[in-house]
Amino acid sequence: MSLTILDGPLGTALAERGLHLPAPRWSAAALDTAPAVVRAIHRSHVAAGVDVLTANTFRTTARAWGPGWEVKAREAVSLARSEAGSAVRVAGSIAPLEDCYCPEWSPPGAEAEHAALAEVLADAGCDLLLCETFPHVGEALGAVRAAVGTGVPTWLALTAGPDADLLSPREIGNAARAAADAGAAAVLVNCVPASRMLPFVEALQGCGVPFGAYANAGHADEGMGWGAAPDAGRRYLQHAATWVDAGATIVGACCGTTMAVTTALGAWTARS
Repeated sequence: MSLTILDGPLGTALAERGLHLPAPRWSAAALDTAPAVVRAIHRSHVAAGVDVLTANTFRTTARAWGPGWEVKAREAVSLARSEAGSAVRVAGSIAPLEDCYCPEWSPPGAEAEHAALAEVLADAGCDLLLCETFPHVGEALGAVRAAVGTGVPTWLALTAGPDADLLSPREIGNAARAAADAGAAAVLVNCVPASRMLPFVEALQGCGVPFGAYANAGHADEGMGWGAAPDAGRRYLQHAATWVDAGATIVGACCGTTMAVTTALGAWTARS
């Protein structure tokens, strides 16, 4: 089995450490208040055995940050690069311009704004561009086109949201094929509960490029995150194994999951 392991959720890790992450900057706020903590989280992910570190650029946009956003985006890439070493790739995160769970808020003309960030991330030296947590297919494809235009390998991660109802598996499958046609090198589904992810992964089959998933922890009573969950790694791996059986070759973890899950993923692939 040859898998690519993604890092875990930076925003969750920052919140666990007690950092204040106000909207609209959210996790990017830590670039000002706690860059050493961001770097330490990256270091922990590398130690856990991940293959890709995602820079803290989810909200380093002109819309969310304001003046100076380009500097912050470059700083975020530098923090990830400082811990990645030679064997771990650094992904620049490109997110929806507004809200990941409100596709109706997707603004017109989004592609130009995504292109501005993509160009900065490419120039900062990202190994790949990860357009992630998109619930709006049109904006997602615009982000892919903008990222592909930089010449840097581009991945797309779509989301059906925490209730798995923003997009159907069929809609995600069709969008994944369109993204591959637009030049995406891989397609994924993220921030859907791990216990509800499998139909969405199966919808990616036959899309023509590598595919995968990084799920959220679901409800707290599922025991995969949102606080102390001593058996989180084993529980998450039970779900991840079904995605791999369905053909996924890229696996990670999203909101609410802890380092225990990422460490379990790294150890799982090391044994395989």
